[in-house]
Amino acid sequence: MAIFEVEEVLAQMTLEEKAQMCSGCDFWHTQDIERLGIPSVMMCDGPNGLRKQLGEGDHLGIHESIETVCYPTASCLASSFDEELAGELGAVLGDECQVEQVGMLLGPGINMKRSPVCGRNFEYFSEDPYLTGKMAAAYIRGLQDKGIAACVKHFAANNQETRRTSGSSQMSQRTLHEIYLPAFEMAVKEGHVRGVMCAYNAVNGTFCAENKTLLTDILRSEWGYEGLVVTDWGAVKNRVKGLEAGLDLEMPGSRQGKQEKIVEAVKSGGLPEKVLDQAVRNVLKFVRDAIREQGKDAAFDREAAHEKSVRFARESAVLLKNAGALPLDPRKKIAFIGEFAENVRYQGAGSSHIHVKHPMSALECVNYRTMTEWEREAPEAGICYARGYCAEEEETDEELLAEAVRAARETETAVIFAGLPESREIEGSDRETMAIPENQNRLIREIAKVQPHTVVVLHGGAPMELPWLPEVDSVLCMYLGGDRAGEAACDLLFGRANPCGKLAETWPAKLEDNPSWLNFPGEDGVVKYQEEIFVGYRYYDKKKMDVCFPFGHGLSYTDFSYSDIVLDKDRISCDDLLTVRCRVSNTGKMYGKEAVQLYVSDMESSVRRPVRELKGFCKIGLQPGETKEVVFSLDKRAFAYYEEKVTGWYVESGRFRIEIGASSRDIRLSEEVQVESAEELPVSYTRLSAVAELMKTAIGREIFGELTARLAARKPEGANQETDAAMGSGSAKARQTMMMEMPLEAFVTYGVIGEKELDGLMERLNL
Repeated sequence: MAIFEVEEVLAQMTLEEKAQMCSGCDFWHTQDIERLGIPSVMMCDGPNGLRKQLGEGDHLGIHESIETVCYPTASCLASSFDEELAGELGAVLGDECQVEQVGMLLGPGINMKRSPVCGRNFEYFSEDPYLTGKMAAAYIRGLQDKGIAACVKHFAANNQETRRTSGSSQMSQRTLHEIYLPAFEMAVKEGHVRGVMCAYNAVNGTFCAENKTLLTDILRSEWGYEGLVVTDWGAVKNRVKGLEAGLDLEMPGSRQGKQEKIVEAVKSGGLPEKVLDQAVRNVLKFVRDAIREQGKDAAFDREAAHEKSVRFARESAVLLKNAGALPLDPRKKIAFIGEFAENVRYQGAGSSHIHVKHPMSALECVNYRTMTEWEREAPEAGICYARGYCAEEEETDEELLAEAVRAARETETAVIFAGLPESREIEGSDRETMAIPENQNRLIREIAKVQPHTVVVLHGGAPMELPWLPEVDSVLCMYLGGDRAGEAACDLLFGRANPCGKLAETWPAKLEDNPSWLNFPGEDGVVKYQEEIFVGYRYYDKKKMDVCFPFGHGLSYTDFSYSDIVLDKDRISCDDLLTVRCRVSNTGKMYGKEAVQLYVSDMESSVRRPVRELKGFCKIGLQPGETKEVVFSLDKRAFAYYEEKVTGWYVESGRFRIEIGASSRDIRLSEEVQVESAEELPVSYTRLSAVAELMKTAIGREIFGELTARLAARKPEGANQETDAAMGSGSAKARQTMMMEMPLEAFVTYGVIGEKELDGLMERLNL
């Protein structure tokens, strides 16, 4: 197909044709204009598999799509803490898109996990913006290296399904920039993503499809984005306002005369034609690039893709608890219990639902392997199965329960496959609870009473409440591991692979502990993000709250030790790079991988900041006895917070702690660095400004030194050394706190300086 020149074609287009190009020609294709040689390009849902529909289209997974491979969902993949793995998934999807002549894959989803009960959390990576951004950027590069455009979604602050098409997310600018935008920024700047999908919802009262601050000021002007902005399907409210805000393409094809409104707006002077031209230009560039890349490396091996799906699931599964039952000994009698052992739960419902011919269950896999591989080693051993529960029901089936308990009692280990049924994780609806069905909870408790070696394998896309956790030996979380999740589970259970996943989200003890609890999902379509920047572990650590499992947690069948943290500098300017090194050793007896995590803590901040924030991670593989050096590089953003006074990122001078650990609550190494800011916040001092505010500027710190020196030299009337000593260090600290909170004019009140001196100080401070 001939490649057209964008500007030449644009110059030949009529006003009506330009308006047509701003919406699709049907559910999945861009508009074609035959007389100008402009073809249509297909877009398809993803992101954990290709959902290509050949017949009637929809965005809720209702109508059938082509048969293909389902890979682990984002909530699973993020637990790998492995950028290379994310890139590999993007690449294999790119190959299939090329074969199927798909120009854009709608994904990945990179919204933050504000609440564990968002119905679409299985499609999102993490509660942490840094981890989300890094994994997404790697996925995007892998996909786009194959010539297929990625489309990150949903921009922005789309963190629930309740009233998702009409609600408004209300938050401060600091919250928006620190938590809900960074992953999109990394997708643009590091992933060089070619598509951004605007969300249905509003942010602070303005719908994303009409939000110039988001679509133009931030996305294009601040971040330098040059790609296509497309709506979520049906997200347009006012098409002309959308164009003015920076929205290029409406999907699906417009059927309500919106194209006519565009033409009318241009003719009446209400919409400058140059604004329309820019939107059309962006659509044409996408179409041109898609056609140019078509056929690039167009080969897809489905069997090889299935094998990759198994590996992705193995690398992402998280061993939450292990008191010794794992890995299983195949020579012993084992009971597999639970419907998910036979009918594996491997994906969510909605627009990401993939049509799979034959998902591999754990029961099918282990029976096959018992017959072919393990039977020779232990002919007397075997796997028995009991269904135990009905997945889509709450009530206990007493016969199924009795059968399962009997099977568990008569074997040496019971492995229960449990978790969330598909009906609880679906696009368009949030969960009401973190609990799994009560029939499963009862089953696990009853089996634990008769079988001390009880292992629970969890399937589901989000955290769950585990009331029976102290009663079972081990827990392996598979998340939603794709169509070969059953095979991956068997590899891990029997030690053919070593678990190496880490939680990409905190598992709270109960839903009510979550920071968004009192404000989720909001009232009358308005949801207030009153927890602000304290999302996930940022909140739990600040509150010193017990959790079920912390962010970054994950066990292994081997052990790792950390040592020798080294910073290349102990004092840096905020514009310098800081290199951090440490050594990690495998001190166990089995090959394993460890996700080493680096956190930064501001020890002297004058504003509220989290206890620590993830700013680096690296996954390494180690043989028993092997040691490797891990190296991290930290730039200004690692130390910065978003300061609304300067509408940008700001680093305060002070001490920062660099922490390296196996989770957010398993810090193994730490070291401090002094960071000097190259800029100062604009501060307007008055006589009522607190003494502590002097520390925010260089001149303020200079004057603070002068005042404290004068205060130290002055002997207060009635004071004596004996009294001071008797008051102790606690009182000294209290006096220091009291002084820092006093207004500057108090130095006059207590006779430290005079009125004229204070006036002179105010002039110096406010120059």
